Amino acid sequence: MSVIPFNKSEPIKPKRLSAIKRKELLLDVALEVFSAKGYENTSMDEIAELAGVTKPIVYQHFDSKKSLYVELSDTVSNNLIDAIKNATHNCESPKSQVEQGFRAYFNFVASHSSAFKLLFSRNSAADKELSNSVKNVEQTIANVLAPLIDLKISESHRYILASAIIGMAEGALRHWVNSEDFTIIQTMTKQEKDMFLFKRSTELAINVAELAWAGLRGIKPVNQIVERHT
Repeated sequence: MSVIPFNKSEPIKPKRLSAIKRKELLLDVALEVFSAKGYENTSMDEIAELAGVTKPIVYQHFDSKKSLYVELSDTVSNNLIDAIKNATHNCESPKSQVEQGFRAYFNFVASHSSAFKLLFSRNSAADKELSNSVKNVEQTIANVLAPLIDLKISESHRYILASAIIGMAEGALRHWVNSEDFTIIQTMTKQEKDMFLFKRSTELAINVAELAWAGLRGIKPVNQIVERHT
């Protein structure tokens, strides 16, 4: 799937495409509509119209709106997971892995803000099947983070802390994608936009990674905390 320039007010002009390219086009259009309007408020008719095809053609590729949404979410989540894994694969230290992992995560969102909105929109949690892709992303990041928490604590405690860090990162990203940064870029050229968002996302990733790393240094085993308060 590739993210295409998208104008919600103008349907894409029809042209002859292979089945694979047409499916990619439908996924690209669906990404923009779902991220802007949410799952419940998006219709297959609208996706067909904006893609410049008939509704039956959409159903040739996807059995239902839910199947389209699930496949789109899985594609986006797998792309994000691959970006994080590739960024952390050859890091020399746990701290470097944490920072590079956040950089990959935040840089991905800078380049694919619609994908982030799709995955982490609150209404997607209403259906377990629709939220599986989000859980997949969160679990993958937790699997990367948890082993890096080099403390004398249980494995379950490590995963709780990793999940807390992920929640912190998601909160920072939610705030950022709704900030004036994403209004300012509307007046920029593509090159200016890419440079601006890459710089801001990298700064944000470093700040969140530093906060996470500083917080982890203060963690003590649960039994020590209980003893101190009894």
